[in-house]
Amino acid sequence: MPSETAPSVVPTADDPPPDFVVVDVETACPRVSSICQIGIVGFRGGAEVFSYEMLVDPHDAFSPFNIRIHGISADHVAGKPSFAHIHPTVDAHLSGRITVAHSNFDKGALAAACRVHDRTPIRTTWLDSVRVAQRAWPDLPSHRLNVLTKYLGIRHKHHDALSDARAAGLVVVRAIEHTGIDLAGWLAPFAARGGTAPKAAKDGPLKGERIAILGGPRDGPLARQLAGAGARVLSSVGLTTTMLVVSNEQPYGRFYHAAPAYRRAEELRRAGSSLAILTEAEIAHRLETR
Repeated sequence: MPSETAPSVVPTADDPPPDFVVVDVETACPRVSSICQIGIVGFRGGAEVFSYEMLVDPHDAFSPFNIRIHGISADHVAGKPSFAHIHPTVDAHLSGRITVAHSNFDKGALAAACRVHDRTPIRTTWLDSVRVAQRAWPDLPSHRLNVLTKYLGIRHKHHDALSDARAAGLVVVRAIEHTGIDLAGWLAPFAARGGTAPKAAKDGPLKGERIAILGGPRDGPLARQLAGAGARVLSSVGLTTTMLVVSNEQPYGRFYHAAPAYRRAEELRRAGSSLAILTEAEIAHRLETR
């Protein structure tokens, strides 16, 4: 059952600004624009300073799969505001600040909701807490949020937007404490790691393939291997993607099927695309046998 926490008052100009804010959303169906719950938490000096949570009417269908994940159904959002109505509040919390999200799913969902509801994009500096956790605790077998909170002893109700946002924020706080790297330090590597994908070789066994990588950087070893075999390495799964390769570095563990890129690839396949989904081991074997 989703929480019914009342939304907080938007901090005023007289309040000290947070060091960073954290956002998490739940969606009603595979369309990432179908936000049905949003949670935002502000942190300053390593402590929570405000929180905001709202159930949202996505004006979209609820899929049984998504309902099983978060427990939110159409009945829960009846009479709740749409994303268009809460956009000014969300924008006030996030715009011009550092915004943490656990993976890029929430970033993509907010961008899609802004497009669908004809609202201005939210301008913020994003920090992925998955990548923070990967660097802070590289030996963990998975960096999914529920795995991290169990490891770090953080109280957490998985797939509740407010609890997920709070937990992701505490992961960043603990990573700062654990490594001694401050917030600016965590931002710098990711700006540099955005990386340019290697240029596809003129010929090779993957010539003509347009490949997205789930969980690996666009300029990493896997990307270089694929480009060296003639493939064009893409930044995301789209209509022209011919293959999704699941990297050994992906942070979802055995639950990688829930990753946004994987779900998007499956959605395209159901719509008739011939897009192939392979693991890093499978693509390596294919290259060895060609």
